[in-house]
Order: sequence, then C-alpha cells, then structure tokens
Amino acid sequence: MRRDELPAPEAGLLMTHFLTVADVARSRAFYADLLGGEVVLEENPCIVRLANGWIIMNPGGGPTPDKPGVTLTPPADPATAHSFLNLRVADIAACHREWSAKGARFLTPPLDRKAELRCYLRDPDGYLIEVGQATGMLSGVLADPPAGTG
Repeated sequence: MRRDELPAPEAGLLMTHFLTVADVARSRAFYADLLGGEVVLEENPCIVRLANGWIIMNPGGGPTPDKPGVTLTPPADPATAHSFLNLRVADIAACHREWSAKGARFLTPPLDRKAELRCYLRDPDGYLIEVGQATGMLSGVLADPPAGTG
C-alpha cells in the first residue's frame, strides 16, 4: 500500500465517510465491485477509495478511550441513519488547538490508537465527528481489532 492510496493528507484536511457495517466483506464488495471503488485496505478498517473520496468500514463496537460512552452499531432500522463524518488531517495537534480555540468541544484530546491519532467531537445537533491523523498506518501498523471481535 502506498501513502497516496490512503486518506492521509500531507497538509490541511480531507473528508472520508465511516460506515458501521454488519459484514465487512459484503460491504467491501458492494462499494468496490458494485460501485467501482478500489480496495485500499481489506479490513481493520476496510478502506475503499471511491471517486475522489474514501469509504471506511468497520463493524460496530463499544466505547473506546477517545469516544467514551459511545457505542457504534450498524443501522437496525433502514429509516434511521447510523454514520459519522470522518475528517483526516495532517496535523491533529494543531487542528485540535485551533478548533478548540474556536469553541469545538472534543470528547477527549487526540489519543494514539497505533494506526492513527484520533479524537471525536460533536456538531451542534450531536452528530459524532472523528478527526484523525494517520501515523502507524503509514508504516504498516494497523489498529487493534474492533472491541468484541477477537
């Protein structure tokens, strides 16, 4: 895997979309085979480059240190949406400082999750937004499997 295949900006930020899915292989096939995306990473998380963006997919799981009290689940009701915006930045510390100074309320400061540094905040309606900076992922270090999967 090459750096230019990953959602990891060298400056500024780019937007990806994270989906909590019940079956990673099924979802990966949908976005890659049916919609024509390119599989960049098979799992943990699954990353599919689609057009000028990326879809990131993982199964649900319980709270993590950077999103305490938050559990991710795939949609149980097709009339209800279950996803969050995932912003990738080149310098998460600077982003955290700048956005905090502007009034953003993060759940935690950026935390090291091996493959990346990440933290979460909520928009005014309460939607969860992940802000992440690829770190270990760039040298092949992947995140731990999602909670409850192994």
